[in-house]
Amino acid sequence: MLYVPILIKKKYLLSNLACILTFTFCMYRKIVVVISFFLLTLVVLPNKLFSQGQKNIIQLSGVVVGQDSISGVGGVHIYVPAAGRGTTSNPYGYFAMPVLRGDSIIVSAIGYQKQNFIMPGDKGESVTLFIELKPDTTILPELEIFPYPTEDLFKKAVLAIELPNRTDLDNLDRSLDKDLLRRMYNNEPMSANMNYKYFMDQQMLSTSTKFQLPSNPLLNPFAWVNFIKAIKNGDFKKKD
Repeated sequence: MLYVPILIKKKYLLSNLACILTFTFCMYRKIVVVISFFLLTLVVLPNKLFSQGQKNIIQLSGVVVGQDSISGVGGVHIYVPAAGRGTTSNPYGYFAMPVLRGDSIIVSAIGYQKQNFIMPGDKGESVTLFIELKPDTTILPELEIFPYPTEDLFKKAVLAIELPNRTDLDNLDRSLDKDLLRRMYNNEPMSANMNYKYFMDQQMLSTSTKFQLPSNPLLNPFAWVNFIKAIKNGDFKKKD
């Protein structure tokens, strides 16, 4: 009876094949479940994290003004030192930058006191601030500057001064003599600047009185007063 062992062998092979197929199917199901979970994690988790990040971002904007609360201050630094990001205000004092809830923000400018504040989380997705800077005035102690570091050098410098001689002083007095300057003023002709000024004055007077009757200086009392004073002072006498 040879066919009995053959049947037993075939039955054994079929059972092994069934076990292998069952094991392969189970492994395939596990692989499919793992891959599906991995793909689901890649799709859902980033969106959730992104939405959480979107909720934490706040658009911060505002205006920085000086002590008078009217004029904006340009070039003010508004930055988050922990994150290494920031911005500066424009010439009108306006600024805008994204921040996160809980960020420590510093506002600094040359000549003003530094300010810092923490961004709260209950102000919504957009926050506008009005920042008033206070001047930072430093009073320095009085400093006296002398050209000589020691008293001995000062004495030597005083003794070494050369005073002007009498001849130079006499020449200076003669050059500034009042009578000499008066004669030079009366005899010197008009310079180019004086001629230009006289011409422009006459042109302006002509333009301003263009549509008016010409004035008669003989009827001007002020002109008569000046004329009488000139006669008394001898301005019309012949000069040497």
